[in-house]
Amino acid sequence: MKDHSLHRPQQCVNGMVHLIGAGPGDPDLLTVKALRLIRSADVVVHDRLVSPEIMALIPTATRRIDVGKLPKCHRVPQEAINALLIDLAREGLTVARLKGGDPLIFGRGSEEAADLRAAGVAVGYVPGITAAQGMAASTGVPLTHRGLATGVRYVTGHRAKDMALDLDFPSLACEDTTLVVYMGVLNIAEIAFHLMRHGLPASLPVLAVSAATTPRETRLVSSLGSIATEVARVQPETPVLFVIGHVVSLYDTIARADAALCDGAGLVAYA
Repeated sequence: MKDHSLHRPQQCVNGMVHLIGAGPGDPDLLTVKALRLIRSADVVVHDRLVSPEIMALIPTATRRIDVGKLPKCHRVPQEAINALLIDLAREGLTVARLKGGDPLIFGRGSEEAADLRAAGVAVGYVPGITAAQGMAASTGVPLTHRGLATGVRYVTGHRAKDMALDLDFPSLACEDTTLVVYMGVLNIAEIAFHLMRHGLPASLPVLAVSAATTPRETRLVSSLGSIATEVARVQPETPVLFVIGHVVSLYDTIARADAALCDGAGLVAYA
């Protein structure tokens, strides 16, 4: 028989791990709860994608452990990260596990949480603004727009251990949907090829945004048929987010309107 009683959060006797979304990079986009936990934690275990501006909010006396990954270079394997979090919590510490974006959107937060719970360690989630939403806010390009996109899909452009992509390209090749590709800079040529092979036009606009919402943000406007060549030419700083769809056609109008209102200092745009 199922237990239909109310369940309340457990009070932690030992340490606890908070899986915290650091958002796309702008510290003003942190939640109040995320900032409070970052400042009160005993130790911060952080990824490479956490921006320097957010790292600067951590008190200088707080212990920091960098477990960041680079493309094709995982200095600390995921299994070792999970074990580290378990060990720190068993020491009775409050751990802020700081991740770029949102820990439950391509952040492997649920995998870490599963190992922590299996080891008897209490886990809490703090959501963060995911990169796609940060991109939309900083560029003005919407993820959906009447007449241009009736929906949006997020996919990851790489697989663990650099295995071959297994995306459902026939399903993704839909002109009525905005497709957002995370972590796809190494595989954008393959992704674009398969999307065109399954029916998307080579002229479909694509926006590539690097380091969205930070002072280092750059933007590249291209097309599905040209994006791989253009990215190879420009070599933007990672992480790069790819927005594929008709909503990108709004960018030029938005950029011109914004430029008329401000000087656009600090922003680099490639065309």
